[in-house]
Amino acid sequence: MRVFRNVDSLPEFKNGVLTIGTFDGVHLGHQQIIKRINQLAAENGGESIILTFHPHPRLVVNPNDTSLKLLNTLEEKIQLLEHYGVDNLIVAPFSVEFSQLTARQYVEDFLWKNIHPNKVVIGYDHHFGNNRDGGLELFLELGEELGFEVEEIEKQMVDDLAVSSTKVRNALQAGDVSQANHLLGHEYSLHGTVVEGHQMGRKLGYPTANIHPNNPNKLIPAKGVYAVRVKLEGQLYPAMMNIGDNPTFENRAASIEAHLFDFDRDIYGTEVDVYLVQRLRDELKFDGIEPLIAQLRGDEKLSRKLLY
Repeated sequence: MRVFRNVDSLPEFKNGVLTIGTFDGVHLGHQQIIKRINQLAAENGGESIILTFHPHPRLVVNPNDTSLKLLNTLEEKIQLLEHYGVDNLIVAPFSVEFSQLTARQYVEDFLWKNIHPNKVVIGYDHHFGNNRDGGLELFLELGEELGFEVEEIEKQMVDDLAVSSTKVRNALQAGDVSQANHLLGHEYSLHGTVVEGHQMGRKLGYPTANIHPNNPNKLIPAKGVYAVRVKLEGQLYPAMMNIGDNPTFENRAASIEAHLFDFDRDIYGTEVDVYLVQRLRDELKFDGIEPLIAQLRGDEKLSRKLLY
């Protein structure tokens, strides 16, 4: 997959089939759009193209709104789009000035001028331009004027539930990783750096890697204990992970700590990816160390059963 970050110096695409969006999560609905643009490109000897924006438009238009948490960092999104077979990815810088383009200016002066697509595929209820004034009807009109075709993908359903990034976020915030993964079509992941923690896990016989997320806008799932896989230096390790503030011990800051099974190496400063498989339980407060250790043993047993 070719990745372009400078919109002003794009190559000439051959029979380009373009789709546009933030693609946060690259969920099953997004994957249907990707399949369609790849199919259309193959039928016409062309190339599939995704146009996405960075930073996320909401973070630019509403900079004081801290409520939006993203399912993917930009690098995670790039990896997923490559995995699903996209030929070309254009990462366009998003700014306040760009957001003020009218719908017609956006299509004529940005999309057509820079990308010159042969066909544009848009998702259900796609809107664009200042105040999101443009929709399917205007896209069809401008396509006829400028010389490109437009196709709308119908709303995608998974088990009678409409797929959306918002539904994935809601599932994760409720701790329902199984549902989130079902909607995503792949396991939700966290990326971060292993930093020094309180060393309490080592004293309990469960040394942990304290993981500091590298992007403050990344969504952290609900507090609790999870069965996970940790990708370290290209290799996957089965593990269990706690998200929370360790209520059994007073005055602990919130943390993300993973215990890698059958692993004994110093990995401070290493970047890791954590793939969440299943949530095991809520984070609990125990009346001492022994009940906590007993619970951790149970968590390990269940995690091993799920992961091996």
